[in-house]
Amino acid sequence: MKQAAVPRAVVFDLGKVLIDFDYGILARRMAPQSAIPADAILAVVNQTPLLHRYETGLMSDREFFEAVVAATGFRGGETEFLAWFGDIFTEIGPMVALQQALVGRGVPTYVFSNTNAQAIRHVRQSFPFYRQFTGEVLSYEVRSMKPDTRIYEAVEAVSGFSGEDLLYLDDRSENIAAGAGRGWQAWIHDDPRQTVPRVSALMGLEAGTIPVAGS
Repeated sequence: MKQAAVPRAVVFDLGKVLIDFDYGILARRMAPQSAIPADAILAVVNQTPLLHRYETGLMSDREFFEAVVAATGFRGGETEFLAWFGDIFTEIGPMVALQQALVGRGVPTYVFSNTNAQAIRHVRQSFPFYRQFTGEVLSYEVRSMKPDTRIYEAVEAVSGFSGEDLLYLDDRSENIAAGAGRGWQAWIHDDPRQTVPRVSALMGLEAGTIPVAGS
């Protein structure tokens, strides 16, 4: 079997790969000031057509807020809502450590995410690792979402790499399939205990330097 080439850059999905997220946190905070309960709010904001429009750059922060208010009867202010909307993330420690180890070795790293402006503002401010990426390709800026072709073309344009020079990690199989179709080394991410050793071996990182126990 042909040995995999050593990639020249590593592309990370953000949500569920480097950071976890829970829209339930937002829904529970909104519920006391809304006309509907938390589970109904969650059905408005979590992976819905409304969120899709926001994450493809078709709605501004204000337009998204107004649409959520119309759907939920939320009585709070826009600033309060956006702060809560951004504050739903926690680091996935071993994966962040992997990204940091690659940065330390001088390997270019890129974030490649279906996301929105408020989430990225919060992540950029709250998580120092994010500011060490070489570059970023974000759906709301490109106005295209994975697995659409155009956003993958944007990664190649931003990074200057293509084909097997790119190692791509994502938790969604359809996104990985689109990357593999372009010749990228595209790996599904399920568990840091599997991903970290595999990437470390391919990239020549010292084995065991990134703790993954209990991940």
